[in-house]
Amino acid sequence: MVSRAESAASTRRALLDSAAELLDEGGPDAVTLRDVAARAGVSRGAPYGHFADKESLLAAVAAEGWERLSDEIAAQHGTPSDRLRGALAALVTIGRRHPHRYRQMFGPPAGEEPGRIIRASCRTQEEFLAIVSELVDERDLHRYGGLLFTGVSGIVAAELSGYFATGIWHTSADELVDTLVTIIADGRLHT
Repeated sequence: MVSRAESAASTRRALLDSAAELLDEGGPDAVTLRDVAARAGVSRGAPYGHFADKESLLAAVAAEGWERLSDEIAAQHGTPSDRLRGALAALVTIGRRHPHRYRQMFGPPAGEEPGRIIRASCRTQEEFLAIVSELVDERDLHRYGGLLFTGVSGIVAAELSGYFATGIWHTSADELVDTLVTIIADGRLHT
């Protein structure tokens, strides 16, 4: 027999998965608690037993996005350069495959548990900085880690906005990410 806690966890999981799917399909406006409940196959009131409101549900989806990214970064193998390239590629992949979820992850923390998003994104930063620390001196770690992570976040945002499709830059997001990794790995900018 399924315990109450197991049933609640199963319902919460179904709600999160349904919200993520709706978000991916149509952005935040496509996510309503009623539609999430319907997709999850639960009662209309079930979401309120797990989330205070839509913003809290979307915040939980964003936190899970950060948690998955952390796991992907931690799972990278190879040389430090390969691991860095893979970590940044994971960030780009989330933006490409789940643009609305990506934007939710990088939006201001909201909902009833903003700390969960902050904790999840901090874990991602720690995993990422562990890789960067193998390529740069300790004194440069946060500066170059921040440059790489925010730089690639900006690259993803530009790609999602269509800037690379215009042909103005004559490059791609992937080439720019590779250039950043090469600059850091080769030490061309180290002072």
